[in-house]
Amino acid sequence: MKIYLVGGAVRDTLLNQTVVDKDYVVVGSSVEEMLEQGYQQVGKDFPVFLHPKTQQEYALARTERKTGNGYQGFSCDANKQVTLAEDLLRRDLTINAIAQDEHGTLYDPYHGIEDIKAKTLRHVSQAFVEDPLRVLRVARFAARFHHLGFTVAPETIQLMTDIANSGELEHLTPERVWQECDKALGSQSPQIFFEVLKQCQALAVLFPEIDALFGVPQPEKWHPEIDSGIHTLMVLEQTSLLSRNKAVRFAALVHDLGKALTPKQEWPKHYGHGQKGLPVIKKLCARIKVPNDYRDLALLVSDQHQNIHNAFELRAETIVKLFDKADLWRKPQRLTDLLLCCHGDIRGRTGFENALYPQAEYLQQCYQLATQVDVQSIIAAGHQGAQIKSQLQLKRIECVNDFKLQLVKN
Repeated sequence: MKIYLVGGAVRDTLLNQTVVDKDYVVVGSSVEEMLEQGYQQVGKDFPVFLHPKTQQEYALARTERKTGNGYQGFSCDANKQVTLAEDLLRRDLTINAIAQDEHGTLYDPYHGIEDIKAKTLRHVSQAFVEDPLRVLRVARFAARFHHLGFTVAPETIQLMTDIANSGELEHLTPERVWQECDKALGSQSPQIFFEVLKQCQALAVLFPEIDALFGVPQPEKWHPEIDSGIHTLMVLEQTSLLSRNKAVRFAALVHDLGKALTPKQEWPKHYGHGQKGLPVIKKLCARIKVPNDYRDLALLVSDQHQNIHNAFELRAETIVKLFDKADLWRKPQRLTDLLLCCHGDIRGRTGFENALYPQAEYLQQCYQLATQVDVQSIIAAGHQGAQIKSQLQLKRIECVNDFKLQLVKN
């Protein structure tokens, strides 16, 4: 029995990245032998075990054969005769198909080290096409390592395109699609995830609401990049530079989905696109099981981003109503998240990458003043029941209005 460190731990060490998880492959053993040595089996479909002391994962070397649709349509063979090279052959990318033994010796039968040096994401074998989940995984790795200069090999993009056109992506469960998307949103360059999916024609299958934005023009005066799809990915990129919050990044991604619904005769303008996008966002979130907090922020950003951009022109009453609609009195963090998305929206345009966003500080000040209204003084004045809420609203509007007047005087 021989044990090798494999996959991400080896790859990340070679890339000088932080190693989070360590996975091991065991060659020349069996389920019975692993159990006898105290390992706990956790995989029903695959022979995966937890180490009795470290609780790290150890998997028997195995080969796989395609038996059905989707990423679960495989049968595996984990007999003692399966070699290390055969196990590594079934992996997705060459950079993930490197093993290291207990002495630190590297085993790299598919030239993953060369691809690390060349900063290339390349499939190990033609068996790549048997697992549709790999389209999402490669796109996610492209997003994760983009800042290091990695790109996807053209021949791998072609295989991903073949998968996208085969109908296999439709067999992926919503949970797995979202899981990969969520991981990509947490990467350093999440916009690359969607760029790669667009490049291999998978975006139209997995995220048709986003794909529909490409080719939809916007006014060149405000959007030199013109294309709504390009703008969307630019907004995601800029918002990601402002915030690591994945819910904020998701909201930025879907804030303009309503533009795809604008009749062509109205192009390049998009009146009411924020409100038109609300049912589209709801449908997308329901389909791929997006968490409720992501969805709620996304709906708020889509609905209110135009108002936020026009903050200085809004009446005090409208500003307070905006705070009400966002439920900021109970969830104050939402204001920061909302403003970060809007700032990213402004910066996500060609030539505006360093644009300031004074609306953010202005609305933060308005909100702080509105929260300082003393409810106890309203009660002490004799107001009861619904009158308290009404007076509280009036006082908040009054505070914001006084602040607006003060800014005008100054």
